[in-house]
Amino acid sequence: MSASNLPAGAAAPQAVVVIERTYRARIEELWALWTTKAGFESWWGPEGFRVEVHVLEAREGGAIEYDMIADAPEAIAAMKAMGQPLSHGTRGTYAVFRPHERLRLVHVIDFVPGCEPYESLIDVGFSAAGDQARMVVTLHPHLDPHWTKMSVEGFGSQLTKLARRFGGAGHERAQDAPAFKTMPAARPGGPPPAAACLDPTPPSPR
Repeated sequence: MSASNLPAGAAAPQAVVVIERTYRARIEELWALWTTKAGFESWWGPEGFRVEVHVLEAREGGAIEYDMIADAPEAIAAMKAMGQPLSHGTRGTYAVFRPHERLRLVHVIDFVPGCEPYESLIDVGFSAAGDQARMVVTLHPHLDPHWTKMSVEGFGSQLTKLARRFGGAGHERAQDAPAFKTMPAARPGGPPPAAACLDPTPPSPR
């Protein structure tokens, strides 16, 4: 269905964003970035931010909980200017966990004012590329394009940390979203989630 044929009030479908990177590293090193406390803390979060991991259960169905923290002067100033906290708690689950091959990280997005919590998906594939390792990251869209854009920009920023560490090259592309959708996760006893959550003020980046 084209955007012009959508029912009144319906949001146009968004594309997933696929980011491919090849690094001078071993697959095991890239896998550890996503599945160990030390690895996750070493790169997660855009430039100017860091995370502190409180829970990381490296298994399928395992939980991950961490704080996203602004720690560079410019990031702290930006968050204060937006009236946002300097630290924001985040939680998620490893929905797929195939060591050194594939994982799916499901974050609960609960910071958008006026919007019930919903799930945001990140799929990651790992493969050998000669004596290097390839990482293919698929960022699934949020309910609203504004937050999708914030997510893609934030993830692109944090990838610069890996480029400095490992070197490497890659590219980014958009493609049609798969048949399944990122569905809202309603809070027990709460109202139905909004179809889209529109708020122009970004919190600490994802």
